[in-house]
Amino acid sequence: MLVKKLPLILPFLTSMAWADLSSQAQDVSNYAVANYHQAQIHTLGNLVSFPTVKNPQFTVPSDPNFIAFKQYLALKAKQLGFKFEDHGYTVLISYGEQDDKITVVTHGDVQPADASKWKSSPFELDSHSEPGKLIARGSEDDKGPIATALYAMKAIKDNNVVLKRRLELMIYLAEESDWAPLELFMQDYQQPDFAVTIDASYPVVVAEKGWCSVKNQFPDQHFDKTKLYAEHFRGGAFASQIPEDAYVTLHNVTANQLAALKNKAQQINAVAFEFTHHDNTISIHAKGRSAHSSEPESGINAIAYLAHLLGDLSLEMNASGQAINYVNELIGLDLYGSQFGEIAYSHDFMGPMTVAPTLLTTKDLEHLTLTVNLRRPVGKDKDVLEQQIAQAVDNWQVLHQLKLPATDIVLSDPMLLDDAPHAKTLLAIFSHYSGQKDAKPVSIGGGTNAKLFKRAVSFGPSMPGKAYTGHSEHEFITQEQIKLNLQMYTAMMIEVANL
Repeated sequence: MLVKKLPLILPFLTSMAWADLSSQAQDVSNYAVANYHQAQIHTLGNLVSFPTVKNPQFTVPSDPNFIAFKQYLALKAKQLGFKFEDHGYTVLISYGEQDDKITVVTHGDVQPADASKWKSSPFELDSHSEPGKLIARGSEDDKGPIATALYAMKAIKDNNVVLKRRLELMIYLAEESDWAPLELFMQDYQQPDFAVTIDASYPVVVAEKGWCSVKNQFPDQHFDKTKLYAEHFRGGAFASQIPEDAYVTLHNVTANQLAALKNKAQQINAVAFEFTHHDNTISIHAKGRSAHSSEPESGINAIAYLAHLLGDLSLEMNASGQAINYVNELIGLDLYGSQFGEIAYSHDFMGPMTVAPTLLTTKDLEHLTLTVNLRRPVGKDKDVLEQQIAQAVDNWQVLHQLKLPATDIVLSDPMLLDDAPHAKTLLAIFSHYSGQKDAKPVSIGGGTNAKLFKRAVSFGPSMPGKAYTGHSEHEFITQEQIKLNLQMYTAMMIEVANL
């Protein structure tokens, strides 16, 4: 189902008469880099030291790590001369007393990190192991942008820049796990004249796909343990990460079957497979590459590839066997849902829906839950998509004479802006500092808090053409990029505040 480009977005794509960047914005941006580049890196090191990962034992306002993180932000705001407001799940740091405002939107919570995959602690800024890179959980998503925004504001304050609108930095603390508190907060929140999220990519993001998921459980059932069967099929770390690791144990494998598996594994260059023998059982570890699930093409999906490796075997249909079959038949190695019934579709600006198995967990010995992460563009009605997903799963169950527990489907709405008057200004800033004169607005697979504002666009911190490292097990921002961000965010605040 291909949808024509919406006319409402044509002004962003065809009008290239960007305004010149003011000399004041250029001067203050240069001042920011000259005076605060190292300071923002030092602050980033402090920010990443707080493991602001969702802990199911606490709410965010009662979590000691988040409390300490907010205390640090309050101290930093006071040191820099800004107003600080703590609203529980949301922190506001502002400069100026004007009634009108520009809000810069970001978040201070981060995804979990597997410490065994990092050269240093993921919650310690590593600037030495890979020269030029600042490696830590949150360095790109989103604590690097927080540090940069603070010193952009500081440079503006130092230079007594006259602004039409006050500057407000909004830091939400559950963006990765729970948007409900922010949605509640927004009910009484004064919407800004302009909002800019700094949680995505350049040049300017005017469209975001909707975050979606499909969950199925595969309960254990009676099977013949004298035949070939799999168990302990598992993989992934969290739903918004392309899984780097997946595991399975095979029982009653013949010598010929094992030889065929190893031969097939050697032909799959994208993934490293490790085979371990235990008497009559074989354990297999598939090692792919993690990435943000909004960009599945940037990762190598260990769950999908491990299922693919086992696809030629006639496995017993216990829980692991069901899950392996489900992944192979409904998803495979395809990224766009072409095997998942009729769910595949695309929009010619936002691109195709993406589909990725991201998390496979075990509740009991053999009671598996598979989470499939989807990112949907505009162009297909939510009710139609939900029905198509349910139908595909139902057809699979009928084919295999199985009855799974209910399919859990979550479909969030995509965003496509038809009103973003500050987009041209941001494109002018990006073109000036990047040298890319043909920059145009873009769409992303990820979803940011921009969706909750009347007209918010995203502006960085990731450069076009480079893989976004947030949510990966090798998250970093480069020294060069954080310096460039400081220039562009300083200019952004001045120019947009004066529109």
